[in-house]
Amino acid sequence: MNFLLIDKVIKDALLEDAVIDDITTNSILDAEAVCEVDLIAKEEGVICGLEIFKRTFDILGGVEIQFMTTEGSVVKPKEIIAKISGTAKNILSGERVALNLIQRMSGIATKTNKMVKILDGTGIKLMDTRKTTPNLRYLEKYSVKVGGGNNHRYNLMDMAMIKDNHIMAAGGSLTKAVLAVRNNHPFVKKIEVETESLDQVREAVEAGADIIMLDNMNVETMGKAIEIIDGKAIVEISGNVDEARITEIRGLKVDYISSGALTHSYRSLDISMKNLKLK
Repeated sequence: MNFLLIDKVIKDALLEDAVIDDITTNSILDAEAVCEVDLIAKEEGVICGLEIFKRTFDILGGVEIQFMTTEGSVVKPKEIIAKISGTAKNILSGERVALNLIQRMSGIATKTNKMVKILDGTGIKLMDTRKTTPNLRYLEKYSVKVGGGNNHRYNLMDMAMIKDNHIMAAGGSLTKAVLAVRNNHPFVKKIEVETESLDQVREAVEAGADIIMLDNMNVETMGKAIEIIDGKAIVEISGNVDEARITEIRGLKVDYISSGALTHSYRSLDISMKNLKLK
């Protein structure tokens, strides 16, 4: 886990929440007060972000955490996830930031896991996209993996993905766009082409695209596209992919299905810190 990236996210969040000047906590507690409190699941889901939760309090200092479950486990309502003890001021001031992160990461992992289960037995891999929260991509893509999914490219340097606007920028020629990338980057960089019609699929195959994305096509059209590709490229399906859509397309012989919904349409898992006791 890359704590250089993680620490910046956490520290920025703590600054945003002004934990150094927590009016409520600082008024009620003195600096020496210690307490213990439980981290509790309020609904069923895949837990994700335990180390991030702990790191938040490591940065604040004076807090010990004993986890009662493991990363990627399914938790049940009322299940105790962790026992937290230490400096009461830091526990109360850091509570919201720590919860915000673990709730959102667990929500992504839970949604991913539900969609992955629909694909059980098909051999198709579910992937995320770059439709992530600015500056939280690392955590969100990590959460997808904990939920059983796979990561698509992390950023623009990982591989080339030629979309409709790139094709227009290349004079309306998909082939020219592919050749331009091929001529400017080494063969180790994959080239993916987003296609919206069977004509574009044929052109992408002839241009030598490594990966062909079938974007927002109906099932019948995708079936024809797969026949045209005929194993000459990796096949990915994308476009408004949710649980219902995956159920509809799971029978197609494709390699990957990508879904932006994993990181932009999830619901945070309900997790709380309860039962605080001063020592």
